[in-house]
Amino acid sequence: MQMSDQKEIGADPATVYAALLTPEVLKACVPGAQEVSGSVAEGFEARVVQKVGPVKATFTGKVTLSDLVENQKLTITGEGKGGAAGFAKGGAEVVLTASETGTLLSYEVEAKVGGKLAQLGSRIIDGFAKKMADQFFTNLQDALAPEEEDVEEGEAEAADRPRKGWFKKLTGGN
Repeated sequence: MQMSDQKEIGADPATVYAALLTPEVLKACVPGAQEVSGSVAEGFEARVVQKVGPVKATFTGKVTLSDLVENQKLTITGEGKGGAAGFAKGGAEVVLTASETGTLLSYEVEAKVGGKLAQLGSRIIDGFAKKMADQFFTNLQDALAPEEEDVEEGEAEAADRPRKGWFKKLTGGN
């Protein structure tokens, strides 16, 4: 399966680049991520729980980053095993370009699945992959967005959802 797209992220390329190299951000952004640990130099270990069609599985795997060009691009390569559900492996080339509103993030993904997952058919797998990518970048945007005041929401409702801009606040971004 191959997929490419681009998303506008409301933060400068340096902030987006730093976020993509941080295990805490990856855990917050990857849908279903239970655990992400490691470093850029050694690679990241991850545990993700996902349901693809009728197949639900816990995937464990390793993600490595290569071809790092600070604040401009990186390549992500990963492989995960989901027991009887099968496996997924692939990579993505991510390019960051400064834009008027922050950063235009472009990506090209190539992925392969096997086992029960492969039996679901390309329509289900492709739809799921697109949904995962969209959710990842929505979560990334929320982590990097300027913090919004919860003027119209009740305090209890606001406390139940993640705060916007938490990564920027953590790193002292403006």
